[in-house]
Amino acid sequence: MDDKNQIEPFSIQEAIIPAQYLNLVPTMPEEYEKLGSYALCGLPESLYPARYVKEGELDSPYPIVVGGRNFGCGSSREHAPIALGSAGCKVVLAESFARIFFRNCVATGELYPCECSDRLCEVLKTGDEVTVDLDAATVTVKQTGQVHAFKPLGEVRPVVDAGGLFNYARKTGMIAK
Repeated sequence: MDDKNQIEPFSIQEAIIPAQYLNLVPTMPEEYEKLGSYALCGLPESLYPARYVKEGELDSPYPIVVGGRNFGCGSSREHAPIALGSAGCKVVLAESFARIFFRNCVATGELYPCECSDRLCEVLKTGDEVTVDLDAATVTVKQTGQVHAFKPLGEVRPVVDAGGLFNYARKTGMIAK
């Protein structure tokens, strides 16, 4: 991911992947793709008229998802970050994360879970353009120029950069290639 490109975030505060799709096996390429097509499909259209993944498509036009407190709560399986990653999400900006969701983001290498100082789900709306700088740990809103900080990813960053825990372990010689 080019972490300095301007991209549009998708703001949510609801379920990531409905339970009926947890039978999909993400290690099978065709099921991995299908899983992404269902990311955030359970959100009520009355609250989210812009769909994260349009019907009949596999990918989302939104590589950033914005959430509130305890993002990913109830998403105890790796399917949640994998579904978002398969749909094209690269970064989740949230006030805080459920621990297991955060760990699954890192372990799978699908997403950069960025814990923000500000409650961005009240600042940004779907379609706002932002620049995420992972090195500086900042989000800049194009329309206003406002800069919001997030906690530096620290030791998490190289693991996600490598594509997950096993790829990182292979890359660093912790396990055989």
